Amino acid sequence: MLRPRYASYPQPPLGAGHLSVEYEPRPTAVREARALVRRQLEGWGLADRDDGTDLTDTAELLVSELVTNALLRSAGSRLRLTLTAAHGVLRCEVSDVGPRVPRVLAAGSATSGRGMFLVDALALRWGCRQDGTGKTVWFELGTCGADGCGPRRP
Repeated sequence: MLRPRYASYPQPPLGAGHLSVEYEPRPTAVREARALVRRQLEGWGLADRDDGTDLTDTAELLVSELVTNALLRSAGSRLRLTLTAAHGVLRCEVSDVGPRVPRVLAAGSATSGRGMFLVDALALRWGCRQDGTGKTVWFELGTCGADGCGPRRP
């Protein structure tokens, strides 16, 4: 079983793209978060990439997995989605009050529980940090044109 990679994350520099939105604990939060990710990445000029990959689709998919996990495990509490783009890296965070740390499950034949497997497979890095009684689960994707691009880091 793979474990999240814990790491601290410095504050983004001034002028970096940053957005944070709170959602009510309802199923529509997943759709709303996906739409917000698409609009924001388009607004930041990150939606069209020359290397043939689609950052927006990947970010939408992984955010939907984290938001779904938060809805299932946060005991009906609000959650927060934070997007930061700086230094060639898009960082997406989902914070909730649930204490349960996510785990990567094998991609076997189960009908659920593979969300973190997708995050682990597609993100450059991901992790989880405890925030008081809750947690923040995050992942990073390269935005190209800077150090955050390229293959997955060990």
